[in-house]
Amino acid sequence: MMKLSKILNHVEQWLITLLLVTMTLLTFSQVVARYVFNSGTIWALEVTTYLFSLANLTRPHPMLLNVARILLLTARSIFFLRKIEKNNTFSISACMVFVIIMFIGSYEYISLLKAIEIKMGDLPILGWQAKIILPLSFALMFYRLLWKL
Repeated sequence: MMKLSKILNHVEQWLITLLLVTMTLLTFSQVVARYVFNSGTIWALEVTTYLFSLANLTRPHPMLLNVARILLLTARSIFFLRKIEKNNTFSISACMVFVIIMFIGSYEYISLLKAIEIKMGDLPILGWQAKIILPLSFALMFYRLLWKL
């Protein structure tokens, strides 16, 4: 299980690096095309927006765990709680409930987008194909929380 977690960490880091490099190159090429050649593409802003959201949704679990840890330490200092292990299990379980609710909501959202078949504004792909990262991100977050439990 530890080996799978390390592999996932490396894949996520490489994916985020690739997304950030792609966003930077795309935005730079658009700036050069607009100000030097007085032209550009229409779809570049939409692609950059979706790449940015993909980069943010690829790795939200460290933020969730840090927030859970801060809340746990705050509650411990306010209520003078001594059993940190029980509280840690409770906070991770509460985060898991939140992730399950968000996974169900994102799955329903993607299934509705798939049923309606709305296309992207300037891109030739369907909306659900660009937003499929939502349930995948919450499933990965649930796996990470389960691993921390």
